[in-house]
Formats: sequence, C-alpha cells, structure tokens
Amino acid sequence: MRVDKLLSNIGYGSRKEIKGLLKSGAVKVDGELIKEAKTHIDPNKQEITVHGEPVSYKEFIYLMMNKPPGVLSATEDFRQETVVDLLEIEDAVYNPFPVGRLDKDTEGLLLLTNDGQLSHQLLSPKKHVPKTYFAIINAPVTQEDIDAFKQGVTLDDGYETKPGELNILKADTESEIELTITEGKFHQVKRMFEAVGKKVIYLKRISMGPLPLDESLELGEYRELTEEEVDLLKQHRNK
Repeated sequence: MRVDKLLSNIGYGSRKEIKGLLKSGAVKVDGELIKEAKTHIDPNKQEITVHGEPVSYKEFIYLMMNKPPGVLSATEDFRQETVVDLLEIEDAVYNPFPVGRLDKDTEGLLLLTNDGQLSHQLLSPKKHVPKTYFAIINAPVTQEDIDAFKQGVTLDDGYETKPGELNILKADTESEIELTITEGKFHQVKRMFEAVGKKVIYLKRISMGPLPLDESLELGEYRELTEEEVDLLKQHRNK
C-alpha cells in the first residue's frame, strides 16, 4: 500500500496535507525517513511512525453499538443524527457503515464495519442469519400468535414472511416477548404483530447471528469486537 493512502485512510489528512507531512521529514518506516508519497509499505510487517509516534493501521474495523432511539441507521443525513455521528474520530476515519438497519425508534444491537464482504454475507437472504428482538406488545400475546408466527404471517403488502420463533416472557395487558426472525424487511417485527392485530410499543434487538448485545454498553455506546467475536461472525457467514 502507498504510504500516502495509508496515512490518509487513518485520518492524517488529505493527500496534499500528507505530502507536506512527508516532505517535512515527519514520517519514518522501520526507522528510515520516507519522503516519497508513492513509496509502498506493508503495515502488517513494517513499523510506521509519524513525529516519532507509532501508527496503528488495520484494514477493517468491526464495531458493536447499543443504538439509542431517535438516531438513524445511516452513514449521513443532513437533518438528523446518524449512528456514524456517534463514533469517535479515530473510528470514524475508517468509514464504517451499519450492517443492515434498525428503525429510528428501535434500540439495541447494531454492527458497523467497513468490511463490505462480511456485511453482504450477513445480510444475504440466502444465509438466513437470525436476529432476535425483545419487544413490549400492547395486548396479550397468545399461543395462537406463536403458531401464526411459526407458519409465517402475511404483511400489509401481501408478503408472506418466513417462520419466526416467538417466545412469550410475560403475558398481560401488555406482553413482553422475544422474537427471532431470519429476514430484515422494512419494519418487519412491527408489521408482523400488526398482522395479528397487535402493536409493538417498545423494540430492542438483542442478538444478531452468533453475537448477543453486550449489556454493559449504555445506549449510544459502542466497542470494537474482539478477535473471537469477529471469527464467530465469519464462521457463521460461511455456513
């Protein structure tokens, strides 16, 4: 990789600014001064320093966020706050994007990455990646609803959903449930309950594929996935 591209990718400025940085003698590779922007380096095998400080480079970034309500699952919006706006600059410079989406008013697990291949595989309908949600419903949820979801329900546009696994945690005038689905249609969980005459009044995604939400993350907080978690995602992708 060219040294100017690497430094640009991790936030050291535009290509023009990095040329100035190189000419000033601020950049060294394995202790040798580098002044040519087109110099090729291997960040996995060579040590790069800027002003004597080691540069940490990674090709991909994998983040888990506990998405708060009121924030869009998007990379940018001119009027509303997005999940990318919640990232620190040292993470935002890698240009991560949400893997799929959560509705604006939905909370919970959202993955962000710049690994397009992994994202595509996790979202592919052919992979049937399960997503589990916790929800509060405005009415008693019954065995009939469990049976209906197990068969698949017909949404308002005529689409027949794939089977969903519905578990009742608390059945009352307001019910608490967990629902696992393998699709990601627009407002799907809400529309599935509307199909059986009920309404979702609170929704939170608690897992995606093999990854549960890290419950230590407050709303709006995020962290990098561990190597083990990334490996789990990649293994799940290859199933």
